[in-house]
Amino acid sequence: MFDVRCVMSEVAAIGKSNFNFVSEVNRTASKKRNPINHTTQMTKTLSKIRFKAKLFRPAESEKADSWTFLILPKNASAKLPSRGMTAIEGTINGVPFQATLEPDGQKSHWLKVDRKLSEGARAEAGDVVALEISPAAEEPELEVPADLRKALAAAAPKTRALWSDITPNARRDWIHWITSAKQLETRARRIKNACSMLASGKRRPCCFDRSGFYSKSLSTPKAAA
Repeated sequence: MFDVRCVMSEVAAIGKSNFNFVSEVNRTASKKRNPINHTTQMTKTLSKIRFKAKLFRPAESEKADSWTFLILPKNASAKLPSRGMTAIEGTINGVPFQATLEPDGQKSHWLKVDRKLSEGARAEAGDVVALEISPAAEEPELEVPADLRKALAAAAPKTRALWSDITPNARRDWIHWITSAKQLETRARRIKNACSMLASGKRRPCCFDRSGFYSKSLSTPKAAA
């Protein structure tokens, strides 16, 4: 016997299934039209990294009083998106600033504080300052070192084209890899290899330890006694 109720139940189930499918398609389309900016979400999540740190004067500097530095507490550094160089913005003693944190080779970071910023913050070597930082909303361009700039100018067109095409973060990695060399010979060899790798299509240096922890190639400046 033909069961109308059974048929109606199946139709309802199919209709519900189709509705769910269409809803999922609409949600997917909506995501494509309005993609989630994960960097922005991360910035919002990490927008208030607060800590205090002591200012140190570097032991070796051409102008000993021209800058100071501080080392981030490990728990503050751990909230950042990278163990390598990281562009940040924030305040020091309430004074706004933008800077790039350097890896300290111990899975943390250090910050160079120039005289203008320390004077604005009314702080000097030996003082403890209060900071509130977050990853920079936009990745700034690093200045290309003169020797790398000269090598790129003399390189093949495809090398220069790829250099222009890669992201500021990728260019930062290349520059950091080159400038982290301790010997001039090593630096020159890395510049030559960088041009070769770029010419072959590589967008980032291979197996580069951005933190300096494993290669032991990076460290904080030595503090004056």
